[in-house]
Amino acid sequence: MTTYDDRASLTDLTAITERVRRSVESVIEGKPEVVRLSLTVLLAEGHLLIEDVPGVGKTMLAKALARSVDCSVRRIQFTPDLLPSDITGVSVFDQQRRDFEFKPGAIFAQIVIGDEINRASPKTQSALLESMEERQVTVDGHTYELPDPFMVVATQNPVEMEGTYPLPEAQRDRFMARVSMGYPSAEAEFRMLDVHGELSPLDDLRPVAHAHEIAKLIEAVRTVHVADPVRRYAVELVGATRGHPDLRLGASPRATLHLLRAARASAALAGRDYCLPDDVQALAVAVLAHRLLPTAQAQLNRRTAEEVVLEILGRTPVPSADGGVRMPAPGRPGYDRTRPGARRV
Repeated sequence: MTTYDDRASLTDLTAITERVRRSVESVIEGKPEVVRLSLTVLLAEGHLLIEDVPGVGKTMLAKALARSVDCSVRRIQFTPDLLPSDITGVSVFDQQRRDFEFKPGAIFAQIVIGDEINRASPKTQSALLESMEERQVTVDGHTYELPDPFMVVATQNPVEMEGTYPLPEAQRDRFMARVSMGYPSAEAEFRMLDVHGELSPLDDLRPVAHAHEIAKLIEAVRTVHVADPVRRYAVELVGATRGHPDLRLGASPRATLHLLRAARASAALAGRDYCLPDDVQALAVAVLAHRLLPTAQAQLNRRTAEEVVLEILGRTPVPSADGGVRMPAPGRPGYDRTRPGARRV
């Protein structure tokens, strides 16, 4: 159960994340839901994949989030000639010491920005697998721990774009959530001309939170209570993807863990020390869709993984506060998690 000190930490979380949110939104115009998801993934100890066409602000979002938090930041520009050792590091022979010395690669930072990750070969992409899952790097038989907190924010162009390689399934599965920026509204794009027209707003961005504060907030998120019915609901959602006729690959058990961690962070951002089914519903598409592989027939019918997840949400019974279940409203899976009178499940 949550103690008084834990609740105080959640209060601090709301204040600190609000500062970070305002800082990022001063750069990213008209995308509050994308910024909120980025913060959710950060507090849930996950990694974020930003996918969209060039020029919509993918790298800008990653940079704004990194500069708003006083953490060590490294950027990796993924290209076809990038080597795995450029990411993990390499052992170099020291003539004076007559021994090998390890030179850390770009992955040794608290926030790592992987720009256009799918322009590198699968061999280079695989250099991130160990670090993203185990938060460590093994080079020449030696294991090196990565700093804490640790987050990879990767951007990629759609696979239809020229010069891209599709991310392997194991790589996609290590990203907690995928988000698409989308084009801004006409009003947001008009405001962007003033904000970005002369100087980059990143130049004036200053950290509004420290790394040790983020680590403390992550600990607070871990204390958020998740009742058994909500856990079972997440398991049923993920399990439904494994037998769906339109999918040849469903979500993994890691997806269930990521969904629960993200739901905890979402509840904490809403100022609650307990999860609602709404938290799971709101994040299901972002957490699950990029892990799913549609069948060939589903692709011919132009049926997307996002549509499949929405269908599963619409037909999976939702646990209610009285211990029963209810069906989502037709055409609208889920309901407003901030509604008045929402009770703990």
